Amino acid sequence: MNAAAAVGGREVRLGLRKNAAQFSLLVLINAFVGLMVGLERAVLPLIGKQSFHLTSDVAVLTYLIAFGFAKALTNLAAGALAARVGRRRLLIAGWAAALPVPFLIGVAPSWAWVVAANVFLGINQGLAWSMTVVMKIDLVGPRRRGLALGLNEAAGYGGVAIAAGLSGLLASQFAPRDVVVIAGGAIAVTALLLSVLFVRDTAAHVALEQRQHPAADDKPPKLREVFARASFRVPALRSCSQAGLVNNLNDALAWGLVPLFLAAHGASVAQVGLVAAVYPAVWASTQIATGAWSDKIGRKPLIVAGMLLQGAALGVLALSGGNVAIATATAVFIGLGTALVYPTLIAAMSDAVSPVERAPVVGVYRFWRDSGYAFGGLIAGAVADALGYGRAHRRVRPLGPGRHARPAQAGQRPRAAKQRSPHETHSHAQTTINRVTI
Repeated sequence: MNAAAAVGGREVRLGLRKNAAQFSLLVLINAFVGLMVGLERAVLPLIGKQSFHLTSDVAVLTYLIAFGFAKALTNLAAGALAARVGRRRLLIAGWAAALPVPFLIGVAPSWAWVVAANVFLGINQGLAWSMTVVMKIDLVGPRRRGLALGLNEAAGYGGVAIAAGLSGLLASQFAPRDVVVIAGGAIAVTALLLSVLFVRDTAAHVALEQRQHPAADDKPPKLREVFARASFRVPALRSCSQAGLVNNLNDALAWGLVPLFLAAHGASVAQVGLVAAVYPAVWASTQIATGAWSDKIGRKPLIVAGMLLQGAALGVLALSGGNVAIATATAVFIGLGTALVYPTLIAAMSDAVSPVERAPVVGVYRFWRDSGYAFGGLIAGAVADALGYGRAHRRVRPLGPGRHARPAQAGQRPRAAKQRSPHETHSHAQTTINRVTI
């Protein structure tokens, strides 16, 4: 893109290479976002069982439910506030919200304190991850959006994988809570300082790209209008929101239930950490390629293929009997499926709207997507309590992707569908993926 503008004596251009320094800084900060949440993946369910002597899986997974709802609602607010408050300010606020997390976990006299810490963690993730996503899209413009999102998500989930693996390993040698407290405090303080000292706002880049859409309204849309469009009025946006919800419902199973499932079958803390790390490691390392691939062949084929692969891998995991080798192999395929879906869905949402609509629309998408954590935690915990770990996976799997997903015929027009929001049914998300025509 050759368009440019001068702001405050500084030339503003769109493009990955032209904004390499700020883009790279945001990639680094998003890696810190992933590190922060990854600390909990391997050890927090075990802390609930071992340190707080929780016997109910629903009780153990209340931290995940609280995290999911807090992050989802924060995503929604962040998208609406981005144009009014500014991306950089929201990013800083997100890291300020992370500061109490390790302290609350470290001094927690009861599990309720850990749940409260995860409310703050959800706010941190909703603000910080949302803003790094949107600011990268702002910087690169429309031409390499898939690659930019692949880099962003690769950094974030690379951080998740590193933290999950190391925390599991360290927790086998030291007190698990000490690991979360020390590492979490260092991550939060470092990322906050980087955001305050070096990050620049991207409002000028949004304005520059908006001028290339003369027919579009320059005024940011109201949240009520955007929520309706992205949730049920516009078929392509609705399908992406629904698919994102189901994707993170599956992620909630991998995060909240798999550590308990493996531990119940005799796996060590280090082995649980290995499986918890492999899934996001594969997810992270392949997203750069899948994001760039979606720029070339389109978004829809990767979304459908990824959701089918996720569903098949979850089915194998349900039948694994807690075998660590099989669980590790299925984690690879779940990671591959998620890598095909994750950056592609956000790119598809961004493709369909004007620059000033981008932040609120992505916020609504991320609201529905991250609600999947809460719904997944509720469903997995309840079924695990009632039926046991192996049967819980088997019962929940039909909610996962791929059960009904099948690509539409070339040139086929989508049939009219009854308007509904993503929370009305999980399985409906698979049939509506055929309406992603971006």
